[in-house]
Amino acid sequence: MFWSFGLPLPFLFGPMSACLLLALSGQKLRGFGQVSVAARTILGVAVGTSMTPEVVATLPQMAGSLALVPIYVGLIALIGVPFFRKVGGFDPVTSYYAAMPGGLQDMIIFGQEAGGDPRVLSLIHATRVLVIVTLAPLILTGLYGASLSHPIGQPAADLPLGEMGLMVVAALVGWKGAEKIGLFGASILGPMIVSAAMTMGGLLHSRPPAEAILAAQFFIGTGIGVHYVGVTLRELRQIVAAGLAFMLVLAVLAAAFAEAVTLLGLAPPMEAFLAFAPGGQAEMTILSIIVGADLGFVIAHHLTRIVLVIIGAPIIARWLARDAGGP
Repeated sequence: MFWSFGLPLPFLFGPMSACLLLALSGQKLRGFGQVSVAARTILGVAVGTSMTPEVVATLPQMAGSLALVPIYVGLIALIGVPFFRKVGGFDPVTSYYAAMPGGLQDMIIFGQEAGGDPRVLSLIHATRVLVIVTLAPLILTGLYGASLSHPIGQPAADLPLGEMGLMVVAALVGWKGAEKIGLFGASILGPMIVSAAMTMGGLLHSRPPAEAILAAQFFIGTGIGVHYVGVTLRELRQIVAAGLAFMLVLAVLAAAFAEAVTLLGLAPPMEAFLAFAPGGQAEMTILSIIVGADLGFVIAHHLTRIVLVIIGAPIIARWLARDAGGP
């Protein structure tokens, strides 16, 4: 329907909207499980194949803007935890993991392990991702003059079979290898590392085919909508409303840091916006590809943010639990 009406990003917004409406209307939906996880490997390969020697040579130039990421994450924690304690009425551990803009699945899993409420975390982070995915394209086109029609990749028919075979190998080996060693975000980071090595070695010269990128959008779109299955009116009033209100706080912080990076001459405005937008890795990868942004720059900042969140979250959450009289 989105495609037939000429609406933007139909393979992402169409499934997301349909699943969201069905979930809110009380329908019982289930995600695609490991198929959705496998679809994320496509995005890992897309990022990895963008890591050409020319791009890697520019990494030291990112040091200035990357140094702002820990300050950005720290401010989010300082504002977010008291916000969710007072506005949402959540316990300290749930409040911390709700505030942290890490990966959606990572924050739910780590939060549950630390004693947080997984239902609250699921709805808060699904709302964060939903808002970012919905508003970011409007901001990119309206404020930055970006086009959402940038070629996302060549058709499969135009790519060498040998290279596509290597991409499949990079995706599977990277994904399962990263899972085996316990790397967070294994389905994206593993394929990214292996495909980047292949690109640097001259084995890969293009991104995954356009059809694969569209498939990844489809599964990510459905996954966002499915997180709202079973939501009640009370949860909409308390949890989702708190998540929406906190998005205003995140928007102000992200805009301030993006503007600072731009004024300091550390990055062009569009890349600065995408680098500090508090979305998930997968969603920001798709948006960067669609608008033709510097993928290496954007993903380097999101990886830094997520690493800081993943490493710091368990430590701070334990401290908060003790402070609240927990174990």
